Amino acid sequence: MTAQSNRLALAFIFVTAMIDSIGLGIIIPVWPKLIAELAHEDIAGAAWWGQWIGFVYAGMQFLCAPFIGNLSDRYGRRPVLIASLLALALDYTIMGFAPTLAWLFIGRFLSGVAGASYPTVGAYVADVTPPEKRASGFGVIGAAFSVGFVIGPAMGGLLGEFGSRVPFFAAAALAFANALFGLLVLKESLAKQNRRNFEWWRANPAGALHAMRRFPMIFGMMAVIVLVRLAHDSNPVLFAYYVMLKFHWSPAMVGAALAVVGVSLGMVYMFLIRIVTPKIGETNSVYLGLLGGAVAFAGYAFAGSTAAMFVFTAVFAVFGFAGPALNAIMSKTVGPKEQGELQGALTCVGSLTSVAAPVILTQIFFYFTRATAPIYFPGAAYLAASIFLLAASLLFTRIRAQTTADAVPEAAE
Repeated sequence: MTAQSNRLALAFIFVTAMIDSIGLGIIIPVWPKLIAELAHEDIAGAAWWGQWIGFVYAGMQFLCAPFIGNLSDRYGRRPVLIASLLALALDYTIMGFAPTLAWLFIGRFLSGVAGASYPTVGAYVADVTPPEKRASGFGVIGAAFSVGFVIGPAMGGLLGEFGSRVPFFAAAALAFANALFGLLVLKESLAKQNRRNFEWWRANPAGALHAMRRFPMIFGMMAVIVLVRLAHDSNPVLFAYYVMLKFHWSPAMVGAALAVVGVSLGMVYMFLIRIVTPKIGETNSVYLGLLGGAVAFAGYAFAGSTAAMFVFTAVFAVFGFAGPALNAIMSKTVGPKEQGELQGALTCVGSLTSVAAPVILTQIFFYFTRATAPIYFPGAAYLAASIFLLAASLLFTRIRAQTTADAVPEAAE
C-alpha cells in the first residue's frame, strides 16, 4: 500500500471506530425509555432488564472476537470490516423497529457479534503502520472512540426529542454509510502471502488464549490488560453514581465532566502520543499512562470539591498513553499472520473483564456507602482502581524484566 493509501485507510479506520462509538453513545439517552416502553416497566424495572441486555452484548463480544479475528487472518481485513458494518446497520434497524423486548435482545446479540470486529480494526492498524509508529496508530482508534463518545450522547439527546426510536435509525444510517465508504476507499491491508488457514480450535476464547501461550510475554501482558480494564471501567460504571451521591451533581454536570474526559483523551490519542511516545519510548509511555491513571483515580477517591473532581478528570487523560503503547508492544511480538488472532484474544480478555468489572466495582461502592458500612467511603472503588493500576505497573515491570532476561542468552548465541 502507498503512503496515500495508508492515510486513506487510517482515515477510514478513524471514521469506523468513531461511528462505532457514536452508535453506542447515541442510544444512551433513549435506551432506558425504550426498554421501559417495551417491558411495560418503570425506569427501575428497565434498569434490571438493561443489565441483562448488556450482558448479552458483552457475552457475544467475548465469544465472537477470536472467531472474527481469525477470519480476518484468513480472508483479509476488508471483507470482515465491511460485513461487520452492514451487520451493525441491520442491528440498529431491528432495534429501531423492535415490537417487543425480545427484539432488543436479538439486536444486542447482533451488536455483540458485529462489535467483535474491533480486533480487525486493530489488526488493520498493525498491518499499515511500521512498528515504530504503531502506538500513534492505535492512538487513532482511541481518539475516534473519544470523539464518538462526546458526539454520540449529544446527538442521541437531540434526536430523542423526536421519539425514542429515532436515534437507532440514525445509528443504522451512519453504519450503512460507513460500509459504503469502505467499499469505495478501503484497500486490503493483509497480503495473500501473509494469510493463514482458518482453524476452528483457535477461533474461540479458550483456543485463542491457548494459542497466545506460544508468546509468553503476551500471555503475561493479558494479566496487565485485566487490571487496566478493571480500573478503566470504574468510570463508565460508577462516575455518575459517585458524583451525584458525594457532590449532588446534576445530569448536565455529569455530562460536562464526561465531555472533558472525551476531549482530553482525544487530545492525548490524536496529538500528544505522536509527540511524546517517540521521545520517551513505548515502555515509558505505559508507565506514564498507568501512574497518571493511578493518580487520577486516587484523586477522585479523596476529592473534596467539584473543582478537584474537574482537575483530576483532566489528569485522567494521561491514562490514555498506556493502552496504545501496550498494544504496540504486543503487536510487535507476533507476525502478520497472527495480528487478527492477537487482537481477538485481547478483545476477548477485555470483554470478559467488562462483564466482571460492574459486579466487582459496584459491590465495593455499595458496601462502603450503605448505612451499616464500617467506614463511609464513597471513593473506595476509585481507590481500588488506583491500586489496580499500581499493581499493573509492577506486573508490567516484572514481565519486561523477564522478557529482557530471556532475550540475553539468545543474543549471546
